[in-house]
Amino acid sequence: SLTDRATICNMGAELGATTSVFPTDEITKEYLIQQGREEDYVELKADEDATYDEEITVDLSKLVPLTAKPHSPDAVVPVSELRGMKINQVVIGSCTNSSLPDMLKAAKILKGRRVATHVSLVIAPGSSSILAMLSKCGALADMIASGARILECGCGPCIGMGQAPLSKGVSLRTINRNFKGRSGTNDASVYLVSPEVAALSAIKGYLTDEFEDDMYLDDIENTPFVKNKNFFIDEYDPQNEVYMGPNIKPVPRGDKLPDTFKGKVCLKVGDNISTDHIVPSDSKLLPYRSNVPHLAKFSFCKVDDQFYNRCIENGGGFIVGGDNYGQGSSREHAALVPNYLKIKAIFAISFARIHRSNLINNGILPLVINQKDYDFFNDQDEYELINLLDSVENNKDITVINKTNNQTITAKLKLSPREKTMIQYGGLLNAIKELGGDF
Repeated sequence: SLTDRATICNMGAELGATTSVFPTDEITKEYLIQQGREEDYVELKADEDATYDEEITVDLSKLVPLTAKPHSPDAVVPVSELRGMKINQVVIGSCTNSSLPDMLKAAKILKGRRVATHVSLVIAPGSSSILAMLSKCGALADMIASGARILECGCGPCIGMGQAPLSKGVSLRTINRNFKGRSGTNDASVYLVSPEVAALSAIKGYLTDEFEDDMYLDDIENTPFVKNKNFFIDEYDPQNEVYMGPNIKPVPRGDKLPDTFKGKVCLKVGDNISTDHIVPSDSKLLPYRSNVPHLAKFSFCKVDDQFYNRCIENGGGFIVGGDNYGQGSSREHAALVPNYLKIKAIFAISFARIHRSNLINNGILPLVINQKDYDFFNDQDEYELINLLDSVENNKDITVINKTNNQTITAKLKLSPREKTMIQYGGLLNAIKELGGDF
């Protein structure tokens, strides 16, 4: 289904894919008809002579219910391996599995049954249209009768904005991220599951994939979506000024690339650092998403609570990471905050591709080092990058000098012509301001 495709594309970003694309087809067209948008259909497909670096074939008929274990979306095992694990909370919804079919599948399982007494089940439909359709067809009543609580259409529990799990508890969630502490409870264990596994486990009180015969939903009819235009303003009125309160601060800008740069390592971390590690997203910080100076005080606080202080004391500097630095979806704040803290370069064995792009957009050098050079860096020594202008312009290796012991290594930086311009001008916004949008 189209909504299943959306979930796959959503999870692709969590696992490091820059993007995921499905060709359009009759299923796409049927979905647009449901939305009253048939005229928007455009055929999108690969060129007939397209070639690929790698092709992977997945037999969907052989897939079994899966779960991602704490604390990473790619720590996946079959549900059967953990069958019987007692749970405390179940969350169905958020952006990843909150479509009408997802909701109807969960409602079918919950109908006529009761959520286990020791389990809290909350459900967040994906939109006002979906909520209205659930109400209209009776599925909403089935959910409520089972003991589920209905939340507003939004991120909510996914980012720790309410419904934080029990301390040391186990929470099953149909969301896309389960990084440590993201749920609002640092010592909780969050498992990612499908809506069907979530609903079934909420009833049983433990993680399970043992479905009963009457739990399977028949094919869903292509019924027109309920549309409510009362949430939207159709025409722009210049008289309606957007007011920015004192908590909204300007977007930080980087500086033009110097030829040399000296600094200390403000933080050294290991593999699989996520954008949640870089800038936590929780109920305390969400009101400050437009206030980067305040957010910066909490950067890496779940990893090292002195990171901010070292950045201020040293006037910025460097971060050193391991493999897959910056994993997770494209959280721009994970680059805006280091930019504000004057982090000029990040050394890592490898970068998550979306985060690498965001760093370049903010004028921060994403420098790739060899595994053997990871121990070249420590917190006490000062480092210098030299010949930056020539190295960036000509895609040469960057020379890194340890000023304390005069040892030297090189780091790799391969940039497209557009990326070079962004780095040279200190970020995308600076480049657009000086050159226009066609550089």
